[in-house]
Amino acid sequence: MVQCLSHPTPALGAAPRSAWRHFEHRADIGVEGAGASLAEAFEQAATALTAIVADPASVRAERRYMVTCDEPDPELLFVDWLNALIYRMATERMLFSRFAVRISGARLRAEIWGETVDPARHHPAVEIKGATYTALSVSRRSDGSWCARCVVDV
Repeated sequence: MVQCLSHPTPALGAAPRSAWRHFEHRADIGVEGAGASLAEAFEQAATALTAIVADPASVRAERRYMVTCDEPDPELLFVDWLNALIYRMATERMLFSRFAVRISGARLRAEIWGETVDPARHHPAVEIKGATYTALSVSRRSDGSWCARCVVDV
């Protein structure tokens, strides 16, 4: 089993209940989100996804989109969620900074907010091609919080 670590690392070695981070994977990059709920872990991973391209703090929440995914397996739902975001990023030339995810059974419904990429302000680093099944894990931690992670192709 892959251990889910959270970033930023808090004082005294205690893992935060809500956080995101990247992890290395050869030529690609991993995204990881942790949260008190499964939905919050997915939101945090979405922030990590944006952070591959640009600083999420630089992205304004100007336009709202709805995203719906249906998948009974939480790991496959996570990949579908990230790929739905990547699709919007590519087709709408958007970056996203705010996420409100609701998961009920096999259905994810989310509102996402962001803005059109501004190269002068966002300084986009790379283009994300898709979420993969590599290092895919969605799990509940011993403290009851959730972790979701996988590698994305850049």
